Order: sequence, then C-alpha cells, then structure tokens
Amino acid sequence: MEQKAFLAINYFKSGYNCAQSVVLAFKDDLGFDENLASEISVGFGGGMGRLQEKCGAVTGAFMVMGLYSSKLYQDNVSRKNHSYAMIQQFDQKFKSIHHTTQCIELLKCDLRSENGHAYCGEFYCYFNENPSRFPYL
Repeated sequence: MEQKAFLAINYFKSGYNCAQSVVLAFKDDLGFDENLASEISVGFGGGMGRLQEKCGAVTGAFMVMGLYSSKLYQDNVSRKNHSYAMIQQFDQKFKSIHHTTQCIELLKCDLRSENGHAYCGEFYCYFNENPSRFPYL
C-alpha cells in the first residue's frame, strides 16, 4: 500500500487536493479515468470544501472504500455493512496515529487565509517524508 501513498503524494504535488489525490491513487483499481476520479472528489478537499472538518485525505479514502465494497457486493445492504466496517476501522487507525481526523486540528492553520495556505503546503512534507504515517493507503 505504500506505493499508493507515493502516488497520492505525487498527485498532491501536481496540484490536486488531498481528497482527489487519494481517489486518483486508486483510479486504476476502481476502473476510473483521471477526470472522473478528480471530479467526484474535488469538493472534499480542505476538510470538505475548505471548511476544515473531516480531513480530505480521509474522506478520499472513505470514497475508495465505498467504491471497493460496491465492486465486491451486489446487494446494497452488504455494500453498506462492508463499507461502514472498513471506514470505521480506518477512522480508528487514523485517530490512533494522528489523534484526530479534523483537518484544522491536523494542519493547525486556516486554509482560507493566504498565510494558512502557505503554511499548510509545508505541512504536507510530513506525509512526504514518511507515507506510512497514512494508514492503509
């Protein structure tokens, strides 16, 4: 999975937001082209449209898990149950590493300000140095 983390980091470095970068890293596995992958995830970056709520990388991972479950199961109940279980496990693991899934708490800056944007770009070096800090990706 570390290869997916490197892919996501490279997408981020090329200008995609955090949610887009995660979904794009899995586009081939999901049978998506780059446009569809980036379009469905664009609004989730910056903690859901720069609201700095749930981390965009986390919501991108949630989308991937839901799509993966949809490929495994034909009936909606099984899809939901499998997705929910994967998402809850991922969320718990992420929190055990980072203590939160809230964008503003992770980045410690305001993405809506110019200074915050500049600072947050530097923050991503944290993941660049060691992609294993992102669980299951």
